[in-house]
Amino acid sequence: MIRSALKRWAALTLVAVSTPALAQLYDGARLIPGDGGPAIESSAFLVESGKITRVGKRGEVTAPTGVPRVDLSGKTVMPNIISTHVHPGFQKGISYGASNYTREVILNDLNLALYYGVGAVMSQGIERGDLLLQMRDEQTAGKLGGARVLVAGRGIGAPNAGPGALAYKGIAYEVTTEDQIRQAVREQAARKVNAIKIWVDDRGGRAPSLSPELSAAAADEAKKHNLRVSAHVYYHRDAVGLAGARVDSFAHLVRDAVMDEPLLVAVIRNRVFVMPNMGGGERTTHTTPPDWWSEPYLVGLLKDTASPEVIERMKGLFAPRDAAVVERVRGIYRNVHQNTRRLNEAGARIILGSDTGLPDHLFGYAEQRELELMASAGMTTMEVIVAATSRGAEYLQLSDTGTLTAGKRADFLVLDANPLDDIRNTRRIARMFVNGVEIDRAALKASLIK
Repeated sequence: MIRSALKRWAALTLVAVSTPALAQLYDGARLIPGDGGPAIESSAFLVESGKITRVGKRGEVTAPTGVPRVDLSGKTVMPNIISTHVHPGFQKGISYGASNYTREVILNDLNLALYYGVGAVMSQGIERGDLLLQMRDEQTAGKLGGARVLVAGRGIGAPNAGPGALAYKGIAYEVTTEDQIRQAVREQAARKVNAIKIWVDDRGGRAPSLSPELSAAAADEAKKHNLRVSAHVYYHRDAVGLAGARVDSFAHLVRDAVMDEPLLVAVIRNRVFVMPNMGGGERTTHTTPPDWWSEPYLVGLLKDTASPEVIERMKGLFAPRDAAVVERVRGIYRNVHQNTRRLNEAGARIILGSDTGLPDHLFGYAEQRELELMASAGMTTMEVIVAATSRGAEYLQLSDTGTLTAGKRADFLVLDANPLDDIRNTRRIARMFVNGVEIDRAALKASLIK
């Protein structure tokens, strides 16, 4: 038993501690840069000491004598996926709760994300103690693997307005005054978090809303510490106040209404990033298993990473329910779907956010499903890729990743099919590289807790 646990631990930690090859030339693949620019057919790119140093057409990019060449003909390469809204550490197999919030479970979530092609994630405000911050710092020091994690620390809301599940009890600050919310931001800044999370709506009537004045105070205080503020939003009226308060992102979209033109204009003018978070709501709209449930590549990834018991419970969500309840959740989802479309058409800064880590909303799986839903809302496949790569990196202030361009880290996926033809092809992962190091996906799969 002890030997088995040690073997798993070694596998869990192996990813980011390897030394990148001194140099490699990769050529022949279709290259999607991730910045919205056109794909380069039959590309070549040189990686040296973990960074991309040259990118161009095959035959135009040369490497020093003796540098190995890797032929990727017939493949497509794109940047690793970046997910800006996750909650690691609460699900272990079929169990979900605060007792699971351990180093092992958090690292398993980060490795789950990695297996699905997600190279970086932002934990959005449901964090206990300093464990996740410590793990982030170990990753920075090259001592720990998994998807690169950024941390929003302990979230802030009005009394009883934080996340409501029993697993999250006692995590959020509860504030009622400007002094309190500014002090909460300062405390989190002192812990060196990467962002600030606030809960704004009344949480279905169980709490008072956070006023626009307090939201604006949080945003103002955060900017003094070079921190972004992410706001959990539900109602149109709150979103209007938040856009005016100049928060940096909506951690969900408006769900009670279709966003009107003045709100769209305010979001664009104030450069608010928006996370559609479509998947969590969409999966509750079905009363029988939907077509996407049996899509072969998604099924394959799920079987690789989840136990039959978890998969069966996930399938059980697609069950007959009260007609009024179904119609209500479908109406909410229609608003999210339409708001995603309207924001995209208006030119909003959409980023990939999935609310990953809620019960059976599994790491990596949720992101891969979210990409498909974003495309269903009218985003082109290129727009979805930008939202999931370079724009996510911009939001997270990760200047070293997000595009396959000279000077960036060699963080990229090698795919068996072109996601520009069908966004679901991001699931067809042949190989994955982080900082120039190839991920051993077989070892990663073997190490996962199911």
